[in-house]
Amino acid sequence: MRIIAGSARSLPLKTISGMDTRPTTDRIKETLFNILNPYLADCSFLDLFAGSGQIGLEAVSRGAREAVFVENNKKAAVCIQENITFTKFTEHCTLLVGDAVSAIRQLEGREAFDVVFMDPPYGRNLEADVLNQLALSSLLSKESIIVVETSLDTDLTYAQEWGYEITKEKVYKNNRHIFFQFIK
Repeated sequence: MRIIAGSARSLPLKTISGMDTRPTTDRIKETLFNILNPYLADCSFLDLFAGSGQIGLEAVSRGAREAVFVENNKKAAVCIQENITFTKFTEHCTLLVGDAVSAIRQLEGREAFDVVFMDPPYGRNLEADVLNQLALSSLLSKESIIVVETSLDTDLTYAQEWGYEITKEKVYKNNRHIFFQFIK
């Protein structure tokens, strides 16, 4: 696993062993960032369920002003901090250790994020709680892009009830990215 492009291009990243995280493959990450690239310059990036931190670090490497990482798993949080330090992005990164809903409440009152990425564990319906809490918060604007990485069978159409509009969907072999805008 590595940074694909930008100022930290080709730097290797650590990940924790075991099945507690599912690192996004380089191919999927490259496709994701080809879509997100027009929005990254000087953006504020929120990486929920951050795992190794590779998605937020890729965003900073490609020009994001800041990345905020949220991770509940303590071993993964240590890994994220090591990756932040190794990439020398400490001035641009903040790590919050805890669950995503609590972190959203903790971040309440700050400026909205330009891009929110979440890759929660599959099959637990955590997306619903997080999308609902984000909709109630000050962390989204009408320009914010929200990306949810899900299993192929996860239905997120209910998010429209909270003011989200699906703008794009990219399907891969085993998962997909659903892109939303917050329109309320």
